[in-house]
Amino acid sequence: MTFKVTPWEVEGSIDYEKLIRDFGTQRISEELRKEIKGLAGEEHLLLRRHVFFSHRDLDKILAEYKQGKGFFLYTGRGPSGKMHIGHLIPFIFTAWLQKVFDVNVYIEITDDEKFVYNRKYKWKEVQQYADENILDIAVAGFDPQKTFIFKDSEYIKHLYPLALEVARKITYSTAKAVFGFTGSTNIGLIFYPSLQIVPTFFEKRRALIPCAIDQDPYWRIQRDIAESLGYYKTAAIHSIFLPPLTGIHDKMSSSKPETAIFLDDDELTVKKKVMKYAFSGGQPSIEEHRKKGGNPDIDVSFQWLYMFFEEDDNKLEEIRKAYASGKMLTGELKQYLIEKINVFLKEHRHKREKEGKKLVRKMMYDGKLAKRMWSLDYSDVFGV
Repeated sequence: MTFKVTPWEVEGSIDYEKLIRDFGTQRISEELRKEIKGLAGEEHLLLRRHVFFSHRDLDKILAEYKQGKGFFLYTGRGPSGKMHIGHLIPFIFTAWLQKVFDVNVYIEITDDEKFVYNRKYKWKEVQQYADENILDIAVAGFDPQKTFIFKDSEYIKHLYPLALEVARKITYSTAKAVFGFTGSTNIGLIFYPSLQIVPTFFEKRRALIPCAIDQDPYWRIQRDIAESLGYYKTAAIHSIFLPPLTGIHDKMSSSKPETAIFLDDDELTVKKKVMKYAFSGGQPSIEEHRKKGGNPDIDVSFQWLYMFFEEDDNKLEEIRKAYASGKMLTGELKQYLIEKINVFLKEHRHKREKEGKKLVRKMMYDGKLAKRMWSLDYSDVFGV
Protein backbone atom coordinates (compact mmCIF):
# COMPACT_ATOMS: atom_id res chain seq x y z
CA MET A 1 0.00 0.00 0.00
CA THR A 2 1.41 3.42 -0.96
CA PHE A 3 1.75 6.29 1.47
CA LYS A 4 2.93 9.89 1.42
CA VAL A 5 4.82 11.76 4.15
CA THR A 6 5.89 15.40 3.68
CA PRO A 7 5.94 18.37 6.11
CA TRP A 8 2.53 19.37 4.73
CA GLU A 9 0.80 16.11 3.80
CA VAL A 10 0.57 12.67 5.40
CA GLU A 11 -1.54 10.08 3.63
CA GLY A 12 -1.99 6.33 3.53
CA SER A 13 -0.79 3.43 5.65
CA ILE A 14 2.62 4.54 6.90
CA ASP A 15 5.53 2.10 6.85
CA TYR A 16 7.82 3.55 9.52
CA GLU A 17 10.65 1.14 8.76
CA LYS A 18 10.61 2.34 5.14
CA LEU A 19 10.68 5.95 6.34
CA ILE A 20 13.77 5.21 8.44
CA ARG A 21 15.47 3.80 5.35
CA ASP A 22 14.28 6.53 2.99
CA PHE A 23 15.07 9.42 5.36
CA GLY A 24 18.36 7.92 6.53
CA THR A 25 17.54 8.08 10.25
CA GLN A 26 18.21 5.46 12.92
CA ARG A 27 15.84 3.50 15.11
CA ILE A 28 16.26 4.32 18.81
CA SER A 29 18.07 1.35 20.31
CA GLU A 30 17.42 -0.16 23.71
CA GLU A 31 20.91 0.98 24.71
CA LEU A 32 19.98 4.60 23.94
CA ARG A 33 16.71 4.26 25.87
CA LYS A 34 18.60 2.91 28.88
CA GLU A 35 21.15 5.71 28.65
CA ILE A 36 18.38 8.35 28.61
CA LYS A 37 16.73 6.69 31.59
CA GLY A 38 20.02 6.61 33.47
CA LEU A 39 20.71 10.31 32.84
CA ALA A 40 17.12 11.43 33.39
CA GLY A 41 16.45 9.24 36.41
CA GLU A 42 13.20 8.04 34.84
CA GLU A 43 11.77 6.86 31.53
CA HIS A 44 8.94 8.64 29.81
CA LEU A 45 5.96 6.63 28.63
CA LEU A 46 6.42 7.87 25.06
CA LEU A 47 9.94 6.39 24.98
CA ARG A 48 9.03 3.19 26.79
CA ARG A 49 6.18 2.49 24.39
CA HIS A 50 8.32 3.40 21.32
CA VAL A 51 6.10 6.33 20.27
CA PHE A 52 9.39 8.17 19.81
CA PHE A 53 11.17 5.62 17.68
CA SER A 54 13.72 7.24 15.37
CA HIS A 55 16.53 9.77 15.71
CA ARG A 56 19.41 11.70 14.24
CA ASP A 57 22.51 12.09 16.48
CA LEU A 58 20.67 11.45 19.74
CA ASP A 59 23.82 9.62 20.87
CA LYS A 60 25.85 12.81 20.29
CA ILE A 61 23.36 14.84 22.34
CA LEU A 62 23.79 12.48 25.28
CA ALA A 63 27.58 12.38 24.92
CA GLU A 64 27.81 16.18 24.81
CA TYR A 65 25.47 16.46 27.79
CA LYS A 66 27.72 14.14 29.82
CA GLN A 67 30.75 16.21 28.74
CA GLY A 68 29.10 19.34 30.14
CA LYS A 69 28.53 20.96 26.73
CA GLY A 70 24.77 20.73 27.10
CA PHE A 71 22.14 21.15 24.38
CA PHE A 72 18.88 22.97 23.77
CA LEU A 73 15.43 21.92 22.60
CA TYR A 74 13.55 23.30 19.62
CA THR A 75 10.11 22.37 18.35
CA GLY A 76 7.08 24.14 16.93
CA ARG A 77 3.53 24.25 15.69
CA GLY A 78 1.89 25.31 12.44
CA PRO A 79 -1.39 27.02 13.43
CA SER A 80 -3.74 25.48 10.88
CA GLY A 81 -6.72 25.01 13.21
CA LYS A 82 -7.69 23.89 16.69
CA MET A 83 -5.25 21.55 18.39
CA HIS A 84 -6.15 17.92 18.96
CA ILE A 85 -4.59 15.42 21.33
CA GLY A 86 -2.12 14.21 18.71
CA HIS A 87 -0.72 17.74 18.37
CA LEU A 88 -0.11 18.10 22.11
CA ILE A 89 1.81 14.87 22.67
CA PRO A 90 5.20 16.09 21.29
CA PHE A 91 4.99 19.19 23.49
CA ILE A 92 4.37 17.09 26.59
CA PHE A 93 7.44 15.02 25.74
CA THR A 94 9.53 18.15 25.04
CA ALA A 95 8.50 19.60 28.42
CA TRP A 96 9.64 16.38 30.09
CA LEU A 97 13.01 16.55 28.34
CA GLN A 98 13.38 20.15 29.52
CA LYS A 99 12.60 19.16 33.10
CA VAL A 100 14.94 16.17 33.37
CA PHE A 101 17.88 17.77 31.49
CA ASP A 102 17.28 21.37 32.68
CA VAL A 103 17.65 23.01 29.24
CA ASN A 104 16.16 25.88 27.25
CA VAL A 105 13.24 25.32 24.88
CA TYR A 106 12.44 27.36 21.77
CA ILE A 107 8.96 26.94 20.26
CA GLU A 108 8.34 28.37 16.79
CA ILE A 109 4.77 29.20 15.77
CA THR A 110 4.86 29.11 11.97
CA ASP A 111 2.00 31.46 11.12
CA ASP A 112 3.80 32.50 7.93
CA GLU A 113 4.13 28.93 6.69
CA LYS A 114 0.46 28.13 7.18
CA PHE A 115 -0.61 31.31 5.41
CA VAL A 116 1.50 30.76 2.30
CA TYR A 117 0.78 27.01 2.18
CA ASN A 118 -3.01 27.12 2.31
CA ARG A 119 -4.68 29.71 0.11
CA LYS A 120 -8.02 29.35 1.89
CA TYR A 121 -6.68 30.99 5.06
CA LYS A 122 -6.97 34.70 5.71
CA TRP A 123 -4.19 36.26 7.76
CA LYS A 124 -6.54 37.18 10.61
CA GLU A 125 -7.75 33.59 10.77
CA VAL A 126 -4.22 32.23 11.02
CA GLN A 127 -3.49 34.67 13.86
CA GLN A 128 -6.56 33.52 15.76
CA TYR A 129 -5.46 29.90 15.45
CA ALA A 130 -1.94 30.86 16.52
CA ASP A 131 -3.11 32.63 19.68
CA GLU A 132 -5.35 29.72 20.68
CA ASN A 133 -2.64 27.14 19.94
CA ILE A 134 -0.11 29.07 22.02
CA LEU A 135 -2.46 28.93 25.02
CA ASP A 136 -2.68 25.15 24.70
CA ILE A 137 1.09 24.77 24.30
CA ALA A 138 1.93 27.03 27.23
CA VAL A 139 0.19 24.73 29.74
CA ALA A 140 1.96 21.56 28.55
CA GLY A 141 4.43 21.67 31.44
CA PHE A 142 7.25 23.99 30.31
CA ASP A 143 9.46 26.07 32.61
CA PRO A 144 8.31 29.65 31.81
CA GLN A 145 11.74 31.10 32.61
CA LYS A 146 13.55 28.76 30.21
CA THR A 147 11.03 28.66 27.36
CA PHE A 148 10.65 31.08 24.46
CA ILE A 149 7.53 30.88 22.29
CA PHE A 150 7.59 33.11 19.23
CA LYS A 151 5.48 33.72 16.14
CA ASP A 152 7.54 34.01 12.98
CA SER A 153 5.67 37.11 11.81
CA GLU A 154 6.33 38.87 15.12
CA TYR A 155 9.96 37.80 15.60
CA ILE A 156 10.92 38.15 11.94
CA LYS A 157 13.31 41.07 12.57
CA HIS A 158 15.54 38.66 14.50
CA LEU A 159 15.04 35.69 12.16
CA TYR A 160 15.55 37.35 8.81
CA PRO A 161 19.32 38.06 8.75
CA LEU A 162 20.30 34.43 9.28
CA ALA A 163 17.38 33.23 7.14
CA LEU A 164 19.10 35.02 4.28
CA GLU A 165 22.41 33.36 5.17
CA VAL A 166 20.62 29.99 5.13
CA ALA A 167 18.71 30.74 1.91
CA ARG A 168 21.78 31.44 -0.15
CA LYS A 169 23.29 28.13 0.97
CA ILE A 170 20.35 26.12 -0.41
CA THR A 171 19.78 25.70 -4.14
CA TYR A 172 16.33 25.37 -5.63
CA SER A 173 17.24 21.94 -6.98
CA THR A 174 18.00 20.76 -3.43
CA ALA A 175 14.78 22.21 -2.05
CA LYS A 176 12.79 20.71 -4.91
CA ALA A 177 14.32 17.26 -4.35
CA VAL A 178 13.75 17.32 -0.58
CA PHE A 179 10.32 18.95 -0.41
CA GLY A 180 8.81 18.04 -3.77
CA PHE A 181 8.26 21.63 -4.90
CA THR A 182 6.78 22.02 -8.39
CA GLY A 183 6.23 24.81 -10.86
CA SER A 184 2.94 25.65 -9.13
CA THR A 185 4.49 26.03 -5.64
CA ASN A 186 4.32 29.67 -4.54
CA ILE A 187 7.62 31.39 -3.79
CA GLY A 188 6.63 32.06 -0.18
CA LEU A 189 6.61 28.34 0.54
CA ILE A 190 9.87 27.84 -1.34
CA PHE A 191 11.63 30.39 0.88
CA TYR A 192 9.96 29.23 4.11
CA PRO A 193 12.37 26.34 4.97
CA SER A 194 15.09 28.94 5.50
CA LEU A 195 13.08 30.34 8.40
CA GLN A 196 12.37 26.99 10.04
CA ILE A 197 16.09 26.19 10.05
CA VAL A 198 17.09 29.44 11.81
CA PRO A 199 16.12 28.46 15.41
CA THR A 200 18.55 25.53 15.26
CA PHE A 201 21.22 28.26 15.50
CA PHE A 202 19.80 30.07 18.56
CA GLU A 203 22.61 28.74 20.76
CA LYS A 204 26.21 27.75 20.08
CA ARG A 205 25.52 24.14 20.98
CA ARG A 206 23.58 21.30 19.42
CA ALA A 207 19.80 21.47 19.17
CA LEU A 208 17.60 18.44 19.82
CA ILE A 209 14.30 18.59 17.97
CA PRO A 210 11.41 16.40 19.18
CA CYS A 211 8.91 16.18 16.32
CA ALA A 212 6.79 13.87 14.22
CA ILE A 213 8.85 12.27 11.47
CA ASP A 214 7.12 14.27 8.73
CA GLN A 215 9.22 17.29 9.75
CA ASP A 216 12.55 15.53 9.17
CA PRO A 217 13.20 16.97 5.67
CA TYR A 218 14.00 20.36 7.21
CA TRP A 219 16.72 18.83 9.36
CA ARG A 220 18.30 16.98 6.46
CA ILE A 221 18.93 20.35 4.81
CA GLN A 222 20.06 21.97 8.06
CA ARG A 223 22.65 19.25 8.57
CA ASP A 224 24.09 19.93 5.10
CA ILE A 225 24.76 23.61 5.79
CA ALA A 226 25.12 24.07 9.57
CA GLU A 227 28.86 23.60 9.89
CA SER A 228 29.61 25.95 6.99
CA LEU A 229 27.82 28.66 9.01
CA GLY A 230 29.75 27.82 12.18
CA TYR A 231 27.01 25.87 13.98
CA TYR A 232 26.27 22.29 14.97
CA LYS A 233 24.32 19.84 12.88
CA THR A 234 20.98 19.48 14.59
CA ALA A 235 19.84 16.29 16.29
CA ALA A 236 16.25 15.06 16.17
CA ILE A 237 14.04 12.51 17.87
CA HIS A 238 11.00 11.46 15.83
CA SER A 239 7.57 10.22 16.87
CA ILE A 240 5.02 8.14 15.05
CA PHE A 241 1.55 9.58 14.58
CA LEU A 242 -1.25 8.97 17.05
CA PRO A 243 -3.73 7.07 14.86
CA PRO A 244 -7.06 8.71 14.05
CA LEU A 245 -10.20 7.35 15.64
CA THR A 246 -11.25 5.96 12.28
CA GLY A 247 -8.36 3.50 11.88
CA ILE A 248 -4.65 2.91 12.42
CA HIS A 249 -3.62 3.36 8.77
CA ASP A 250 -3.84 7.15 8.55
CA LYS A 251 -3.13 10.42 10.39
CA MET A 252 -5.45 12.37 12.63
CA SER A 253 -6.64 15.50 10.85
CA SER A 254 -8.12 18.77 12.09
CA SER A 255 -10.03 18.99 8.83
CA LYS A 256 -11.82 15.70 9.63
CA PRO A 257 -13.44 16.15 13.07
CA GLU A 258 -14.51 12.50 13.20
CA THR A 259 -10.85 11.41 13.24
CA ALA A 260 -9.74 13.47 16.22
CA ILE A 261 -10.41 14.45 19.80
CA PHE A 262 -9.85 18.19 20.10
CA LEU A 263 -8.56 19.82 23.27
CA ASP A 264 -11.82 21.75 23.66
CA ASP A 265 -14.14 18.75 23.15
CA ASP A 266 -16.49 18.39 26.12
CA GLU A 267 -17.21 15.10 27.88
CA LEU A 268 -20.31 14.28 25.84
CA THR A 269 -18.55 15.02 22.55
CA VAL A 270 -15.65 12.75 23.53
CA LYS A 271 -18.05 9.95 24.38
CA LYS A 272 -20.01 10.32 21.13
CA LYS A 273 -16.86 10.41 18.98
CA VAL A 274 -15.20 7.41 20.61
CA MET A 275 -18.36 5.32 20.62
CA LYS A 276 -19.26 6.16 17.03
CA TYR A 277 -15.92 6.46 15.25
CA ALA A 278 -13.21 4.58 17.17
CA PHE A 279 -12.24 1.65 14.95
CA SER A 280 -12.82 -1.65 16.72
CA GLY A 281 -10.77 -4.80 16.74
CA GLY A 282 -13.74 -6.70 18.11
CA GLN A 283 -16.03 -9.24 16.52
CA PRO A 284 -19.39 -8.46 14.81
CA SER A 285 -21.48 -9.83 17.70
CA ILE A 286 -21.10 -10.20 21.47
CA GLU A 287 -21.37 -13.98 21.20
CA GLU A 288 -18.63 -14.17 18.58
CA HIS A 289 -16.45 -11.74 20.51
CA ARG A 290 -16.77 -13.79 23.71
CA LYS A 291 -15.73 -16.85 21.73
CA LYS A 292 -12.96 -15.48 19.50
CA GLY A 293 -11.83 -12.34 21.33
CA GLY A 294 -10.71 -9.03 19.87
CA ASN A 295 -7.55 -7.84 18.16
CA PRO A 296 -5.87 -5.08 20.22
CA ASP A 297 -3.26 -4.47 17.50
CA ILE A 298 -5.84 -2.85 15.22
CA ASP A 299 -8.22 -1.53 17.87
CA VAL A 300 -7.82 2.25 18.09
CA SER A 301 -9.05 2.49 21.69
CA PHE A 302 -6.36 0.06 22.81
CA GLN A 303 -3.71 1.79 20.70
CA TRP A 304 -4.52 5.15 22.29
CA LEU A 305 -4.21 3.57 25.73
CA TYR A 306 -0.92 1.97 24.73
CA MET A 307 0.59 5.09 23.21
CA PHE A 308 -0.45 7.66 25.79
CA PHE A 309 -3.45 7.21 28.07
CA GLU A 310 -2.54 4.19 30.23
CA GLU A 311 0.69 4.72 32.14
CA ASP A 312 0.54 1.48 34.13
CA ASP A 313 2.16 -1.37 32.15
CA ASN A 314 0.49 -4.04 34.30
CA LYS A 315 -2.96 -2.52 33.83
CA LEU A 316 -2.41 -2.24 30.09
CA GLU A 317 -1.42 -5.92 29.85
CA GLU A 318 -4.48 -6.86 31.88
CA ILE A 319 -6.68 -4.96 29.41
CA ARG A 320 -4.91 -6.51 26.42
CA LYS A 321 -5.43 -10.05 27.70
CA ALA A 322 -9.07 -9.41 28.66
CA TYR A 323 -9.86 -7.93 25.24
CA ALA A 324 -7.96 -10.59 23.27
CA SER A 325 -9.70 -13.36 25.21
CA GLY A 326 -13.17 -11.89 24.76
CA LYS A 327 -13.65 -11.19 28.45
CA MET A 328 -13.68 -7.42 27.77
CA LEU A 329 -16.10 -6.15 25.13
CA THR A 330 -15.41 -3.33 22.67
CA GLY A 331 -17.91 -1.06 24.42
CA GLU A 332 -16.18 -1.61 27.75
CA LEU A 333 -12.78 -0.85 26.25
CA LYS A 334 -14.12 2.33 24.66
CA GLN A 335 -15.68 3.43 27.94
CA TYR A 336 -12.37 2.99 29.74
CA LEU A 337 -10.64 5.16 27.13
CA ILE A 338 -13.39 7.80 27.32
CA GLU A 339 -12.85 8.14 31.06
CA LYS A 340 -9.09 8.50 30.59
CA ILE A 341 -9.47 11.13 27.86
CA ASN A 342 -11.96 13.19 29.82
CA VAL A 343 -9.77 13.26 32.92
CA PHE A 344 -6.84 14.44 30.79
CA LEU A 345 -8.87 17.11 28.97
CA LYS A 346 -10.47 18.39 32.18
CA GLU A 347 -7.03 18.95 33.71
CA HIS A 348 -5.73 20.58 30.53
CA ARG A 349 -8.65 23.00 30.30
CA HIS A 350 -8.34 23.87 34.00
CA LYS A 351 -4.66 24.81 33.53
CA ARG A 352 -5.48 26.73 30.36
CA GLU A 353 -8.19 28.80 32.01
CA LYS A 354 -6.34 29.36 35.29
CA GLU A 355 -2.72 29.81 34.16
CA GLY A 356 -2.68 30.02 30.36
CA LYS A 357 -2.53 33.77 29.73
CA LYS A 358 0.03 34.33 32.50
CA LEU A 359 2.28 31.56 31.15
CA VAL A 360 1.98 32.82 27.58
CA ARG A 361 3.07 36.27 28.69
CA LYS A 362 6.15 34.85 30.41
CA MET A 363 7.13 32.49 27.61
CA MET A 364 6.67 35.05 24.86
CA TYR A 365 7.86 38.28 26.50
CA ASP A 366 8.53 38.48 30.25
CA GLY A 367 10.37 35.28 31.23
CA LYS A 368 14.14 35.16 31.58
CA LEU A 369 14.77 33.45 28.22
CA ALA A 370 12.13 35.49 26.40
CA LYS A 371 13.62 38.78 27.60
CA ARG A 372 17.06 37.68 26.49
CA MET A 373 15.85 36.73 23.01
CA TRP A 374 14.01 40.03 22.51
CA SER A 375 16.96 42.08 23.78
CA LEU A 376 19.57 40.51 21.52
CA ASP A 377 20.68 42.29 18.39
CA TYR A 378 21.49 40.40 15.20
CA SER A 379 25.16 39.96 15.97
CA ASP A 380 24.42 38.63 19.47
CA VAL A 381 22.01 36.02 18.15
CA PHE A 382 23.63 34.98 14.94
CA GLY A 383 27.26 36.02 15.01
CA VAL A 384 26.86 37.93 11.71
